[in-house]
Order: sequence, then C-alpha cells, then structure tokens
Amino acid sequence: MADDPRQLMLYVQSKKAVTTFYRSGGPAAVQGLGSTMGGSGSGGDESPAVADTPVHFLSDDQARCVALTEEVAASRGYRIQVVDIEKVGRIERLIAEHLKGVQRFPVLIAPRGGRLEGVSEFSSVKLAEMMPAELKALRAFTYIKVRGGDLDRIRQILETLAPVKELHFLTGDWDILVVLEFPMAGANKRTVLDFVTERIRGIPEVLDTSTIVPEYTVTKFPLF
Repeated sequence: MADDPRQLMLYVQSKKAVTTFYRSGGPAAVQGLGSTMGGSGSGGDESPAVADTPVHFLSDDQARCVALTEEVAASRGYRIQVVDIEKVGRIERLIAEHLKGVQRFPVLIAPRGGRLEGVSEFSSVKLAEMMPAELKALRAFTYIKVRGGDLDRIRQILETLAPVKELHFLTGDWDILVVLEFPMAGANKRTVLDFVTERIRGIPEVLDTSTIVPEYTVTKFPLF
C-alpha cells in the first residue's frame, strides 16, 4: 500500500450471528419439511436439512462510514480497500501492524500515516483532508486597494460577480483579498486578468489590484 499513495485501507469490524434455516435441497427436503409439520406422504422419516451458518453484518453506523468514504474517494480519484477484521482474523501481521492501539472501528488509514478512527470521525471534511485532490476549476487571488468609501456597497458589488467565491477584508497595504474561481474548460491566466481589469477595476472605488494565478492547485476542502 505504501507504494500507491492513492489507495487507502478501511478496516471495519462486523458482528457475527448464527442462523438456522431449512436448506432447499429438492423433493426429499420438501417431503421432510412436510412430515415435520404433520403432513403425509413418502419420506416421512427424513429430517429437514438444517444448517447453522455464520452471517457477518455491519452496524448501520459503520455501513454509512463505508458508503461515505467510497463516495468521497470516487470523486477525488482514490481507491478504498475494505477489510473486515472479523472475517480475515485479528492476528494477521498486516492487520496487527496497522491496527496497533485501535479501540474503535471503522478505521481509515492513508499511505502516509493519516488515520480516522471511530464513527464520529467520518465526515466529508475529514475525509477530504485525508484525500487531497486537484481542483477541477481555475482559482486565482486578487488583492484590491480601495479609496475611502462604503465598504458594504463594494462588498455587495463583488458578491454579485459569479467568479468571486470569497472575500477577505484586510489591514495593511491591501484592503480586500478576493478568491476567484473559473470553470477549467477554456480558462487561463488571460481569462482571469481580463475579468479583473474589466469587472473589478471597473468599480469606481477600486484604486489598484494585484492578481496571483497559481500554476497548480491541490485542495483538502470537499469538492462540490
């Protein structure tokens, strides 16, 4: 697993129940069942085919964690290997090494050592932190300097612009940090700068801007 940074191990702990059931085995089994219930006919001396079969099942809480983990992994390009420790045995070396000190299940282990343990730890945010992913959109960051005026009005104007995803109000040389996001298809540095110079610098109160367009971006935030 250490050689594959995009595969994670998810350990669960099922419960085992033993069920007794009639095994469907043809006419003899049917006749035996009928005689047991007081029916008549040939084969009345035969007993029904009964088997004690162990059945493993996950609690709803653990099953939800598995489903959520697999959903997040699929959206971010990761693979999840699910191992039920009750089925493979607790004493296997690989499991013993990975689960040393574990008290609660399920347990998700990343190749670089990150770990989530217990049902309460499994959330979209924490799973996203375990599985960093490339953004599917082009992001950029613009610093804005404004002249004295109504910041609420400037905020309202910026909020109406679709590429504006976040606004951060600062102290110092710059007054506002704007996080921009553009669909990846057809977007490039010029797309960003055209938007900044035409739309943001077109606001009367804006005196100056400075924009950063990253070459490559990875996020730990959930992808929506």
